Amino acid sequence: MIKKTVTGFVAGAVMAISGQAAMADGHGEITVAYFLEWPMPMMAAKASGEYEKALGKKINWVSFETGTAMSAAMASGDVQISVSQGVPPFVVAASGGQDIQVVDVAVSYSENDGCVVHADLEIDKDSAGELAGKKVAVPLGTAAHYGFLRTMDHFGIDLSTLSVVDMAPPEGAAALSQKAVDFACGYGGGLSRMKEYGNVILTGPEKEELGILVFDVTSVPAAYAAENGEELTKFLKVTAAANAAWAADPNDELLAAIAEQAGMDLEAARSSIATMAFPSVDEQLSGKWLGGNAQTYMKGVADVFVNAGSIDSALDSYEGAVNTAPLMATK
Repeated sequence: MIKKTVTGFVAGAVMAISGQAAMADGHGEITVAYFLEWPMPMMAAKASGEYEKALGKKINWVSFETGTAMSAAMASGDVQISVSQGVPPFVVAASGGQDIQVVDVAVSYSENDGCVVHADLEIDKDSAGELAGKKVAVPLGTAAHYGFLRTMDHFGIDLSTLSVVDMAPPEGAAALSQKAVDFACGYGGGLSRMKEYGNVILTGPEKEELGILVFDVTSVPAAYAAENGEELTKFLKVTAAANAAWAADPNDELLAAIAEQAGMDLEAARSSIATMAFPSVDEQLSGKWLGGNAQTYMKGVADVFVNAGSIDSALDSYEGAVNTAPLMATK
């Protein structure tokens, strides 16, 4: 089921490229994709109109539930910039031939992504082998999907024994609450609700020890970057300034603006953003991130998906899927 769903999505996304719509920026506006229930400093700049001011044009902000949907919207020409797309959905699309590029590291969040087992099962990392044969909700092709695959591999659980249901995190949380699934994987607000009904299998630090990094990127169609490099740099510069302002003084006034844009109450946003890190431009351009490690990591993600039968093939290298020029120009 996993293979059918994810490869079907890739085929659809790649087919959409051939009939790519005219870029919206040709009409004095662009469309930017983002997530609700995902509080980021850039949302304060979204609220204050800093992006429109910097770009000098209207921005249509459209919320999505998954990174796979973002890829499809970029493939159809409906979205020019996707903020905080998960690396796995980006890799799935790029591996399928979609010409998209990573232009910055939006957020790192190993604690804000994971799998939760219903409390009634009383299964933890020491008894994780008991997950074999169970039913699980996973948003396919996302960071949570990659983490799920790596986690199951770590515990030696045969994927063929599991009943995998493709669900966005909010739906996965609802299914877990009703015991329609035994465990569920997700991120953001959906993960927070999952935790109300069960326990995480692996903590963020435990996942990092296994080499399971969790980070999102800002991604764009390569054609948009090529034709609108200066505009993209202006967009990334506003994001970097918002991240710097939050790092310098994470006050409640900023948090309130962020929470409102994310569709969250103040305390929920505070709890969620506390699990996130927003690398500076210099950090993003370093070897740890876009200076080499991210490209290597993407290759690793692709190979895991290929081995799991989720995608047909990986690219030889993901160097061409990262474009640091617009970010470097912000300095």
